[in-house]
Amino acid sequence: MPPSSDTSRHTAETEVVLPAHLHARPAGRLARAAARLGCGLEISHEGRTVDATGILAVMGLGATAGTTVTVRAHGDGARDAVAEISRLLSTID
Repeated sequence: MPPSSDTSRHTAETEVVLPAHLHARPAGRLARAAARLGCGLEISHEGRTVDATGILAVMGLGATAGTTVTVRAHGDGARDAVAEISRLLSTID
């Protein structure tokens, strides 16, 4: 069956302007939250996309305060997962 006919796959996406750099502490908080949510989560910045559950991968994006990242989720609960991660990113310090 072609992927486009799979109605069980949910996706959601949004952009967030970061108030702080994604250094070790905020990247760790993000990765732990992403792992708890139970759906696939990705963070994109300047053409690079990483799994949001990987602390080093998130840090490796080099996203700094004032830059925009894209949060994307797929699977059951994608919309809620994007909302939760976006909220976390918009208030992270």
